[in-house]
Amino acid sequence: MKEYDFVVIGSGIAGLSFALKAATHGSVAVITKRKGADTNTAWAQGGIACVTSDEDSFELHVRDTIEAGAGLCDEAIVRRIVTEGPERIRDLIELGLHFDEREVSGHRELDLGKEGGHSKRRVLHVRDVTGKEIEETLLHEIGRRPQVELLENHMAVDLITAAKLGFAVEDRCLGVYVLDEKTGEIETLRSDRIVLATGGCGKVYLYTSNPDIATGDGVAMAWRVGAQIVNMEFIQFHPTCLFHAQAKSFLISEAVRGEGGILRNSRGEDFMKRYDTRGSLAPRDIVARAIDAEIKRSGAKCVFLDITHKAPEFIRERFPHIYETCLRFGIDMSKQPIPVVPAAHYQCGGIKTDANGATSLRGLYAIGEVACTGLHGANRLASNSLLEGLVMAHRAATACLRSPVGSKQEIPLPKWKSGNVQDVDELVVIYHNWDEIRRLMWDYVGIVRTDKRLQRASARLRNLQREIGEFYWNFKVSVDLLELRNLVTAAALIVDSALSRKESRGLHFTLDYPKTDDRQFSRETVLSRG
Repeated sequence: MKEYDFVVIGSGIAGLSFALKAATHGSVAVITKRKGADTNTAWAQGGIACVTSDEDSFELHVRDTIEAGAGLCDEAIVRRIVTEGPERIRDLIELGLHFDEREVSGHRELDLGKEGGHSKRRVLHVRDVTGKEIEETLLHEIGRRPQVELLENHMAVDLITAAKLGFAVEDRCLGVYVLDEKTGEIETLRSDRIVLATGGCGKVYLYTSNPDIATGDGVAMAWRVGAQIVNMEFIQFHPTCLFHAQAKSFLISEAVRGEGGILRNSRGEDFMKRYDTRGSLAPRDIVARAIDAEIKRSGAKCVFLDITHKAPEFIRERFPHIYETCLRFGIDMSKQPIPVVPAAHYQCGGIKTDANGATSLRGLYAIGEVACTGLHGANRLASNSLLEGLVMAHRAATACLRSPVGSKQEIPLPKWKSGNVQDVDELVVIYHNWDEIRRLMWDYVGIVRTDKRLQRASARLRNLQREIGEFYWNFKVSVDLLELRNLVTAAALIVDSALSRKESRGLHFTLDYPKTDDRQFSRETVLSRG
């Protein structure tokens, strides 16, 4: 058994930012199931929304966030994150991150982007690879901190709690079981302060902008130990993923529309004006539903994002990564529109936390996409997620240091026992179930829903949970099996949440209840085991 003052599960912007803050006060283990840079953060193209311009204000950023959130944002949390943002941005800059600048009247200033739902330019960016630059900056700094141990190719299996060990004391987190993927052995890590920063669950869906690591691990682990899960019905579909047979999960940043890109249908029409006066810069939920409706109405396979009216030099300089990637697939975005379709992108709900990232289980914190602070409500405002990760990492680190911890010797932790399990004999079972979950969720729990589709999804997921549960207990654990177990749990939480919300709001749109019902549903959807 290894002991640490802090254990962080996940190596994106939230997890690494927390680890850097905590490292000045004790030993930190950062658990990541692939390489350190294999995170949702590294895939983020657009940037970080933050008030840095004299033309902008905290009030405007708060208003835009609350308007996008469709009545479910926690205004106090919104204000806290928005107002604390500039100081956290300075932390990144002090670590060596250089945001793009431009020359204005003989002096340099930040080159701010604008995205859907924002009333002002406030998105700081590093070309179109902001997340990658942030990830590399944080990993470089982590490498300089001897107090931080980065455990790559290690996957968290389950949290260890007092209740699970049968102790009649206040339930709290005591540690975590972790699979060393190279040896196949399960290690026991002891800590009274566990931070989940595992990102979202985009791989629950057949089509997603997320990397393969986004399998809902943190939400599933928290659910199994009784933490409250909220608002899982609100899955944001990014309106513009590249539509190409050989392109896997490649996102066309909302910043392309922010710089003047226009969505057109197969006939070349600027169709968004029919759905919203803001046109192609409407919030993501509106744009995704409009594209979905346009595709179904016309029978086309995709729509097109057109920025050909901009100078080729501007496009290549502002969007070098997107430009080069499209070019590899035979699309010159400076000369032809980009074929795009919606894809699952961001989990707006998650593990319920307070303003400091604390969950309903003592000693367990959640930050970043895996958590639900109340910032996003029923629909996330573009580029608010990296901001939330930064601010909440700082707040959680501060709170952890203030909160008392139990004696490490108070409750002994048992080693992992595998019992009489055997190696998985047929991997095809795992791959088939994985594929079935993702297709089922795409067909029945997508951008537009009905009760009948949701009920069918629920019934099949219950059967799959039983099948996968039996598989888990009878065979030796592997990364594939653990991810499948988490994936089906996250899928079931999304469906259960969607079934309980008998209205349409934000990202949850159902044909059975197309209106918003503030009398009954202007509240969170809360799920708690038992």
